[in-house]
Amino acid sequence: MTTESVDLLCGNRFQNPMKNYTWTTFFFLLLFTGVASAERLAVAVSVANIRSGPGENHEILWEVEKYHPIDVFQTSGQWYHFRDFEDDKGWIHNSLVGKIPSVITQKEDCNIRSGPGESFEILFTVEKGVPFKVIDRKNSWIRIEHADGDTGWIYQSLVW
Repeated sequence: MTTESVDLLCGNRFQNPMKNYTWTTFFFLLLFTGVASAERLAVAVSVANIRSGPGENHEILWEVEKYHPIDVFQTSGQWYHFRDFEDDKGWIHNSLVGKIPSVITQKEDCNIRSGPGESFEILFTVEKGVPFKVIDRKNSWIRIEHADGDTGWIYQSLVW
């Protein structure tokens, strides 16, 4: 009897351990890929409801305005479970968000300037929690646009 015949009859007692390790690793990666990586999206409509669960039958927890950035970490059907800049968690329907580069102020009294530097004029000041669409970047400065059309530059350490 050949070695091949014995392997077929006995279930191959001498399997390559690297082959088993490779398959195990593959299945763990497949299982945890959706959980481990968050996708950054932003609200694409003027106002969106944030809910306690995936469906319109769940309680509305709060509302967010256009360009509010979110990190999606789970999906359920057409619903995204996300966390925001304050680590608050909620659910939003996928039709209300898009891949829009955006930031949100994470400090009080953030100066929005006419150019990318402290020597430029302060156009206006915003409070914590104001979302903006990202238009451009220059070094540590971000050119932004608010949903109402106001534009300017903000220093990157002031936003999430």
